[in-house]
Amino acid sequence: MVEPEERPSVAGQRLGAPESMGISTLEPGQRPPTMPPGRQVSIRVQMLDDTQEVFEVSQRASGKVLFDLVCAHLNLIEGDYFGLEYQDQRKMIVRPKNTILRFVVKFFPPDHTQLLEELTRYLFALQIKHDLACGRLTCNESSAALLVSHIVQSEIGDFDEVQCKQHLLNNKYIPEQDTLMDKIIEYHRKHIGQTPAESDYQLLEIARRLEMYGVRLYPAKDREGTKLSLAVAHSGVLVFQGHTKINAFNWSKVRKLSFKRKRFLIKLRPDLNSNCQDTLEFMMGSRDCCKVFWKICVEYHAFFRLFEEPKPKPKPVLFTRGSSFRFSGRTQRQVIDYVKDSEFKKVPFERSPQHSESPSAGQVMVNGQKQSLNLGQSPDGRQPSPLTSPLLTDTGFVRTDDEDEVRRKRFPTDKAYFIAKELLTTERTYLKDLEVITSFQKSVGKDEALPDSLRNLIFANFEPVYKFHETFLKDVEQRLAQWEGRSNAHIKGDYQRIGDVMLKNIQGLKLLTANFQKHSEALLELERMCRSSRKLEGLCRDFELQKVCYLPLNIFFLRPLHRLMHYKQILERLCKHYPPTHDDFRDSRAALADVSEMVVQLHGTLIKMENFQKLLELKKDLTGIDNLALPGREFIRLGCLSKLSGKGLQQRMFFLFNDVLMYTSRGLTASNQFKVHGQLPLYGMTIRESEDEWGVPHSFTLFGQRQSVVVAASSASEMEKWVEDIKMAIELADKCNGPSAEILSSSFTDSKSPEESSADQESEDDLSASRTSLERQTPHRGNTTVHVCWHRNTSVSMVDFSVALENQLSGNLLRKFKNSNGWQKLWVVFTNFSLFFYKTHQDEYPLASLPLLGYSITIPSESENIHKDYVFKLHFKSHVYYFRSESEYTFERWMEVIRSATCSSSHIRSLSRKEPHVY
Repeated sequence: MVEPEERPSVAGQRLGAPESMGISTLEPGQRPPTMPPGRQVSIRVQMLDDTQEVFEVSQRASGKVLFDLVCAHLNLIEGDYFGLEYQDQRKMIVRPKNTILRFVVKFFPPDHTQLLEELTRYLFALQIKHDLACGRLTCNESSAALLVSHIVQSEIGDFDEVQCKQHLLNNKYIPEQDTLMDKIIEYHRKHIGQTPAESDYQLLEIARRLEMYGVRLYPAKDREGTKLSLAVAHSGVLVFQGHTKINAFNWSKVRKLSFKRKRFLIKLRPDLNSNCQDTLEFMMGSRDCCKVFWKICVEYHAFFRLFEEPKPKPKPVLFTRGSSFRFSGRTQRQVIDYVKDSEFKKVPFERSPQHSESPSAGQVMVNGQKQSLNLGQSPDGRQPSPLTSPLLTDTGFVRTDDEDEVRRKRFPTDKAYFIAKELLTTERTYLKDLEVITSFQKSVGKDEALPDSLRNLIFANFEPVYKFHETFLKDVEQRLAQWEGRSNAHIKGDYQRIGDVMLKNIQGLKLLTANFQKHSEALLELERMCRSSRKLEGLCRDFELQKVCYLPLNIFFLRPLHRLMHYKQILERLCKHYPPTHDDFRDSRAALADVSEMVVQLHGTLIKMENFQKLLELKKDLTGIDNLALPGREFIRLGCLSKLSGKGLQQRMFFLFNDVLMYTSRGLTASNQFKVHGQLPLYGMTIRESEDEWGVPHSFTLFGQRQSVVVAASSASEMEKWVEDIKMAIELADKCNGPSAEILSSSFTDSKSPEESSADQESEDDLSASRTSLERQTPHRGNTTVHVCWHRNTSVSMVDFSVALENQLSGNLLRKFKNSNGWQKLWVVFTNFSLFFYKTHQDEYPLASLPLLGYSITIPSESENIHKDYVFKLHFKSHVYYFRSESEYTFERWMEVIRSATCSSSHIRSLSRKEPHVY
């Protein structure tokens, strides 16, 4: 039999922890805490999975040193939510031979989606399991059976009646388990296909709604001697009678907490609308009990309410008064920011599906076979985090030297040549994008779910355009080859131009104008058919998850319209470069006039379809709303704001339209969707900056007809963008007497956030809704613009989207290796706020992507020792990349397009784009 101290931690096993390294594999380079000198003693710590570990520490070491060792052993990054406590609270002196400390959850956040690490959620699930077993987490029978069913699903996997019954007989999770056996089995039967990570999520989702979730009761009496219990939570101080909450004092209402001997005092802020006395007094068992509870309250308040760790109280010169105790450690906000900033250091892992009778079964293999990087999806099936591009590593690529630089020196240096080369590189990317539509047609077109009318509409209007651009690309490739002297051109000067090729093909494009107009019709028809056919909707969703479809599918339907804008921009630069006497000027000018005429003709269609496409894209990111793409609705801005509620500041995703402002929270299911919590009609709304009123930086208040909301932006510039856009949208809504105001108001009556309603109380309806909304959902991209804004805590507007779609670029870049002076050659496409990386332009799909929202683009300084020409630097917090272009022109173009898309256009405030100029 294995002794307790020799057994490895199952929690560590599940996430691939090394057995005795004591260094987090999730954060390479982290070292164990510094150990003070002195004799080593052995301390036993009981983990949340009931295994025991022995840690060697110095006699002089503080408790924090021991706690850091435990976190390092578990590879735990979000350790700030946890703590160590004594098994027996009466024995407060650590005697190594006979004392066992417990590793427990210390801070319970109101929303488990704030826990960013899977290991953290797993440990929270173990804590919930322990609280259920000991009777601390009380609930009704239905809730208890549902909770246990998720625990069983996590431990033994999919339902098998014999195995499930035997497992429940061998393991007792709740005191009344025998009487609930049939109900547990009934619930477990419904969880087929649910992974351990999803089971943890479901468990926490249900548990957080229970009144006793995270509650630790401390006996007390009121002034009349009535026996009560006090507790502290993220929202404030709670008062219980038995297991029933009878009062709650929110942090925003508490002016001061103090204790005097055995008396615990709560001093409230004055409230004219309440008869409650100014100071409340509770008697506790002893002064020590009173002080312990006071300290816990101080820590809870600081952890959940403050932005950063409070500064220590200065030491008095002569006399001391009161306690000098202060919370020490990172606040929740600092933990979240730290994990997001450090996310690129994680080592991906894959679960090995393994069912066991052990309550903590679920082995994990780190890095595939031990060290193989999962290049496609994260281990739980979701897309990699949009914060980083895990494929941008030094491995797997051929290093390049300066041969390319020698080769470039043989090429022409005229600016017109590089403009023509930009036409070539972007045309290659455009043709690949058209191939996505043809691939979609071939993939889905064979299925009977795609009606013949829609199949013919797509084929008849995209196929001619694709064939035309195949020929156009060949013409451009041939001209560039002649220009570079790579063909049998007898008179070189005749081929140092591109305007004649452009003019001939633009005139050919004019004949396809009717096809361009039909592209928007095809998109509308596809959406209509998807609404009426679940099977077709599933086929489209499955195709969108293929690697070749690197952007939302409906964006590719608008590519021909965007390409006309690109031709116009290229010809404008060419005409600006040429003097009027140049041989190529007349053809370039004529081609510019023709394409400008087409752009003007199709401009209205493009504006409407861009808005419609954006609404369709957002609909896939949202849940809890039936019809986002209402007639007349226009998208304005989306992004992160912190919403002030009874739980403090909560990160929320806001979506601003011309009729309503929606706010959502991010789920952690396989679908990665954001759940709509509230919808605020803009008609009749007012807005007021409220930083002084609430003491929250960059905050403002929205006063609606039924509800008021206080929100805070991440910076002054972000607040300015939101306030300006909301004011503009309110003005438009009021002028129009509220777009669809009568229709919309009826659908907004129940839009109050659950966190602000009585839904926090446990009910059967809540639990049922939880089960239906959190069932296994279809996969969804985790790197959409919405998710990137969530991770980067920023926002983008419709104007930004339009500018990003018009400013696209592709071509070869050299990317500097992080740990050497070598450079790797990549084919890079910039579109939709992201860089997409390929080995060559012939590749069918990108190997990696790097979303650039929030990034800055600069030129490296002398101290960075780059020593190469035409190098630009991309950096976001600790993420830094260097890229090198082939010429001054391409360098300026990359800088221009990236800046135009990553620097939000706060100076542009218009719902419609400026009308194009006709030449």
